[in-house]
Amino acid sequence: MGQPKDTMRYVGSMQQLASVRPVTFGEGRSSGLKAYEVKNGCLQFQVMADKCLDIAEFSYKGININFLSKPGLQGRNHYDTNKDEAVRSIMGGLMFTSGVENICAPCTIDGVDYPMHGRMRTTPAEHLSADACWKDGRYVCQVSGEMREAALFGENMILRRRIETVYGEKSVTVTDTFENQAFRDEPLMLLYHINIGYPFLDENVRLYLPTSRVTARDADAEGHEGEYDRMEAPIDNEPEYVFIHQLVRDSDGCAEALAVNERLGLGLSIRWQADNLPYFMEWKSLASGDYVIGLEPANSSVYGRPWHEKDGSVHKLAPFETETNTLTFTVLEGEAEIAATIQAHKERMNR
Repeated sequence: MGQPKDTMRYVGSMQQLASVRPVTFGEGRSSGLKAYEVKNGCLQFQVMADKCLDIAEFSYKGININFLSKPGLQGRNHYDTNKDEAVRSIMGGLMFTSGVENICAPCTIDGVDYPMHGRMRTTPAEHLSADACWKDGRYVCQVSGEMREAALFGENMILRRRIETVYGEKSVTVTDTFENQAFRDEPLMLLYHINIGYPFLDENVRLYLPTSRVTARDADAEGHEGEYDRMEAPIDNEPEYVFIHQLVRDSDGCAEALAVNERLGLGLSIRWQADNLPYFMEWKSLASGDYVIGLEPANSSVYGRPWHEKDGSVHKLAPFETETNTLTFTVLEGEAEIAATIQAHKERMNR
């Protein structure tokens, strides 16, 4: 992009090109919801300050890439963590954070209720910070904050999240550090629920996953494993399909998922360090009105806490132990960039 003065010759304020702005929504179930609107040239997205600094809307050159569920954009509600009533507050967005005591289906273990997809996704951030400034010749937009999941006589888990994008680039990086501030081992069950939707998602989308094995979660998904990597047109009242993938990591220990819409000339790359996130699930819903593909790196199985409790494999952090995850979302544009990324993706997986 050149030096700051080279860019600044063309603009009065960098907000013309890139910015981070705090906003508060004012109507319906989103009334009072605080967020940040981030603009990085043609890339724009929302970071939900009141909901775990998760990324809600995400678009490139005005084309929406994320899925937004029927409840729509909304703030925190009394039913957020009320067992399976949580489906009324799961709004999707590009990414929401599932965990940290449970992921996926709600359950009750030893008299303790664990809500659907956990409590972290609706936890408001504190120690918030937002900035947009030149750093070493790059104009960096950044949002950060801290979420705490805690209870009297219970857990005390901290998530520190930083979201960063650089003007002139088409990537967003999420860096999460979890810390157990309790004086006992605590579960850290985690799933990054990444959701792509229309108009980016349609029957032209193809997935490129480094998968060595695909397994159907249940009877609804059985027989559809061969079509895990493509999307069809919507079908009224079609049940959801969930697939469990065994992914191959590249030589850097990373995994990458690509979603490509050749008709639009757009793609989305999701890349993450897989050491801490060895599980990967795919959520595919063809149902009219619930039309979505979810790509889900995780450190736990889709079968949730009961499955791990049964064999004693619940992932835990020791007192004051930390664990860091990094995910990078990159928009791909044009036939040449998409083809080169797919080829590089294949080569990395074959090393």
